[in-house]
Amino acid sequence: MNSLPVITAVDGSDHSLRALEWALAAARGRETELLVVHVRSDYVKALPVPGTPVVMPPTDQVPALVAVRDLLEGRDDLPPVRYTTLDGSPASALVALSEQAQLLVLGSRGRGGFTSLLLGSVSRACAARAACPVVVVPHAARTEGTGADGGHGPVVLGLSPDETADAVVEFAFAQARRHKAPLQVVTTYTVPLSTLTLMGGYIDGAASDGGPGVEEDLRKAQGERLRPFVERHADVAVEQVVTAADAAGRLVVASQSAGLLVVGRHRRRLNADSFLVGSAANAVLLHAHCPVAVVPAQPAPELSA
Repeated sequence: MNSLPVITAVDGSDHSLRALEWALAAARGRETELLVVHVRSDYVKALPVPGTPVVMPPTDQVPALVAVRDLLEGRDDLPPVRYTTLDGSPASALVALSEQAQLLVLGSRGRGGFTSLLLGSVSRACAARAACPVVVVPHAARTEGTGADGGHGPVVLGLSPDETADAVVEFAFAQARRHKAPLQVVTTYTVPLSTLTLMGGYIDGAASDGGPGVEEDLRKAQGERLRPFVERHADVAVEQVVTAADAAGRLVVASQSAGLLVVGRHRRRLNADSFLVGSAANAVLLHAHCPVAVVPAQPAPELSA
């Protein structure tokens, strides 16, 4: 068993319960424990007069965690599950806790989020700043009518041969191997904006102005980049896709039938508090139909395959 847990945060919302189910399966597949966390930000917002003691309920009486215990009671398909509470800002608390996790799993929105928002502030902050890979599970409305059920479709990796870090590629291969799923590797190259607009933002490579030479060179670069991973994970079936398209749009289309979409986190952050995750990563977090894993350039400690 890996000593680092999978961590998920719950707040009583349906979004967090969808993430809980994904996290349970992830912990079980990785043969590690699941740490279920509730961040008690309400107590910080409602502090009494200075000097007055604050009485907080113990972990086993926090409503969000009690609801999870009740939900899981009697199930025989569970990994080891542990519960804890933290006090403070949910984003800051979870980012700090991510240093002790091999994976952080979150819902796309929290209980307090506006329904009009496509992505909650906590999920966005953790995707940009967490020390470990972050999986954001979309809300139910985004997966309706698709084959994206979070675990049975292919794993899709968005790959820029010259930029995507090894940790991102390794995560995608390991995830595909763990679930005995095929891995689709998608690399795109740019075409004139007018062409993309006319074609609806997603076009076949043959229709681009880049010419066959550009695609051939990029396909060769993709193959070279993947070679050591393919050799190390010989049991993973890999489909290589190189096409002229908007990267985010092509990945969102692929997410309609995927079990997981894997992207790297932007490495050129302005400061430690920056929410910069890269334009493609940000777009798929907003619009993907399946769970999205945002992987930092450096792997988490003791990250197992």
